[in-house]
Amino acid sequence: MWGVGLSELAVIAFVAVLVFGPERIPVLAKQAGQWIKVARRFAHQARDELRNELGPEYADLELRDLDPRTVVRKHIIEAMNDAENDDEDDDDRSSRRGRRKQRPLDEGEVPPYDLDAT
Repeated sequence: MWGVGLSELAVIAFVAVLVFGPERIPVLAKQAGQWIKVARRFAHQARDELRNELGPEYADLELRDLDPRTVVRKHIIEAMNDAENDDEDDDDRSSRRGRRKQRPLDEGEVPPYDLDAT
């Protein structure tokens, strides 16, 4: 979930019992559950309000979609798919013109180096 394993949860539970005492743990757990419910409700309300404000074209909008990492990942995948499609088109054009395809380097072979490109 948040990178917390079973051993970390056991340590947290042990420290909580030592700090708060066994009689207060159920009350604190109930309060934590209520806070999580409230936070979840706020998140759903924010998402619904954002969907309503943006209009019907964003009806399938999720708050996860607004995470910058997700946006960047999505655009990178799209760019890679476009590049693959362009490479396939280039391969088709190059085979029609009779140019040789590029081949992988053999072991120990030095790649060509263009002094003007650097």
